[in-house]
Amino acid sequence: MKILVVSDSHGDRKIIQQLVDRYDGQVDGIFHCGDSELSLDDPLIAKMHIVQGNMDFAEFPDHELEKIDHQTILVTHGHHQNVNGGLLNLELYARSLSANIVLFGHTHQLGVTFDDNILFVNPGSISQPRGEYAPLGGTYAMVSSNDQQYTIQYYNREFQPIDNLKFSFTS
Repeated sequence: MKILVVSDSHGDRKIIQQLVDRYDGQVDGIFHCGDSELSLDDPLIAKMHIVQGNMDFAEFPDHELEKIDHQTILVTHGHHQNVNGGLLNLELYARSLSANIVLFGHTHQLGVTFDDNILFVNPGSISQPRGEYAPLGGTYAMVSSNDQQYTIQYYNREFQPIDNLKFSFTS
């Protein structure tokens, strides 16, 4: 399995179009974790799994649960699980849905962790990053998995992998 994860584009339709043009058909799914600020009639919507963020005015679903290969992927924005205060509520929510991969945004800060057999991935904000990696100007993530391992590689807006932001976890 190989998926692209992006979040918090906040109306920057151009970068989302570029990501879709570059990766559509090359990955098993393109996941947007909310705050796209796209309209429901935007043709890009059909190319992505997309959820409602706290700044979205269109009525996207609050979360999506998607199965790819042997993975159960939960995508949510994270504001309803109070991710600014930690991941416990998000973890409990994921467990209630039997998800083993959780994709979320909201914080505008990239991060990845593997805790008790659940992979949590925040791609950071593609358009308005915050925190330690804000100087990169925006990030997205590629998540790959096989039977033994998860690999997460972060990329910048120029589609270049960021050398020190590649992570692997044994599943």
